[in-house]
Amino acid sequence: MRRSKRGQVEPFLAMDVMRLAAEAEAAGRDIVHMEVGQPATPAPAAARRRLAQALEQEAMGYTVALGLPELRAGIAALYKRWYGLDLDPARVVITSGSSGAFLLAFTALFDAGDKVGLGAPGYPSYRQILKGLSIEPVSIPTEVQNRYQPTPSEIPDDLAGLIVASPGNPSGTMLGADELAALMTHCAARNIAFVSDEIYHGLQYDARAVSALEISDDVFVINSFSKYFSMTGWRVGWMVVPQSHLRTVERLAQHMFICAPHASQIAALGALESLDELEQNRAAYAQNRAMMLEELPKMGFSRIAPPDGAFYIYADVSALTDDSAAFAAEILEKAGVAVTPGMDFDAERGAGTIRLSYAQAPERIAEGLKRLAAFMAAR
Repeated sequence: MRRSKRGQVEPFLAMDVMRLAAEAEAAGRDIVHMEVGQPATPAPAAARRRLAQALEQEAMGYTVALGLPELRAGIAALYKRWYGLDLDPARVVITSGSSGAFLLAFTALFDAGDKVGLGAPGYPSYRQILKGLSIEPVSIPTEVQNRYQPTPSEIPDDLAGLIVASPGNPSGTMLGADELAALMTHCAARNIAFVSDEIYHGLQYDARAVSALEISDDVFVINSFSKYFSMTGWRVGWMVVPQSHLRTVERLAQHMFICAPHASQIAALGALESLDELEQNRAAYAQNRAMMLEELPKMGFSRIAPPDGAFYIYADVSALTDDSAAFAAEILEKAGVAVTPGMDFDAERGAGTIRLSYAQAPERIAEGLKRLAAFMAAR
């Protein structure tokens, strides 16, 4: 059979490491998972109760393409609570995870051959989804002194769009209101569509994360119930789009997905009622973050991006290795700890970096740090 050129995307290395870790567990080993950004906690109790009740009463057929009206209104209320914004629920689109939102956003905004900028290091699926849509991803190397976030002077003028994540993956760094506004103003002046990935909002530890919607309505904002709401496998996310683009996105959603999973949308309604429970999860991540920042430098992982949010540590290990994939494999084999090589996030410089996730329970993170310390001491 023939193969399309655009279909030849690169693997998601974090998922490859996850598979190798699962194989090791199947062989009887105990593995501490620091490779994927997946909360160890289940969906909130209210989410599970909501769904259990609905399963006895509803057929769980299609919803309208834009999602359950009650859920869209609930998300709009969240923007009022978190940011003080009066958001029209009609602009909220429920998607099949943030991945579905990226497909819809990129298809609605860009044509084949367009150039879209993204900071490096950055989430690898941006690049691969763009390539799969015949859109050209343009890597923008960012610097640690700029907290691994792009600056206006680094943005090429020939872009059709720019994707920014704050808190970022893999760095966990955030843009302040002035920095975000500067990027958005720069893009608006050059007709560069701005896509703001806010999937880690809610997971910040000092300053509050700033939404692009606090600065302008002329933006695509993408979020999900996966991270803060602890619902990765439920595959339900959302995006907020300008009114001018809503019908385009709706038509695309009708054909690409019909709708996000009905059952997951019901559960998401319960998640929105569970902020007190979710704040307890965030307190555990804060404890993990403190442990990581205290213990990792003692082992030699001293060059770390300052993580404002999310649940990642992005460490420069170029003094230890020039092959982070081999280094990650060695850590998995000898220490029983799964970490992600930096090539996932930065094709040019990632051979000298790794990402460590601290989304697991504090006792598992403590165990992982203990194993890493022993590994580094013996290396």
